[in-house]
Amino acid sequence: MAIGNKTRDNLWTLITAPTIWGVHFLLCYGSVAYGCAPNENIFQTIGGFRIFVGGLTVVALAGIGFVFMRALGEWRRNGGRIPHEEDSAEVRERFLEFSTVLLAGLSFIAVIYTALPAAMMVDCR
Repeated sequence: MAIGNKTRDNLWTLITAPTIWGVHFLLCYGSVAYGCAPNENIFQTIGGFRIFVGGLTVVALAGIGFVFMRALGEWRRNGGRIPHEEDSAEVRERFLEFSTVLLAGLSFIAVIYTALPAAMMVDCR
């Protein structure tokens, strides 16, 4: 929700980046597991799945990067500093923005680690 030029952060904005990572995780591991499921030929290449995982990773990193930059910019523009100890709507807003920044950073790293096996493996072993 927008108030003037400012946005209102809430729990939905807080969980956006971890949700992107979770969907990325499920789609990456689920698709490769589906492709290798019969396990009749363990030397079967996963080339198509590697491309899918790479593309999905780029999209997920772009989405998380957007969430990160938006929250960081909003936090800084509104005098972002820690600790967030007061009991007011503004301080709660800064806390949600800062928490979103931290979760987006963690999710960004998690997406990279999720994609690493597909980048390093070439077959179903």
